[in-house]
Amino acid sequence: MVGIEMPVTDPVKVAIVRKRVLEKLVCRKCGALNPPGATKCRRCKSKNLRPKHAERGMKK
Repeated sequence: MVGIEMPVTDPVKVAIVRKRVLEKLVCRKCGALNPPGATKCRRCKSKNLRPKHAERGMKK
């Protein structure tokens, strides 16, 4: 069945997904995704970075 997503219940897999998908820094100037330890943007060299929003509500 295509399109049905099962929720992940294994805490180890949840931690892996969180680290790979959510733990990133986003450049406020150009929007590029950067690794968590970055001090400046890989694309535009700006130092204006923010953490990626981890929790977003679903659109209605």
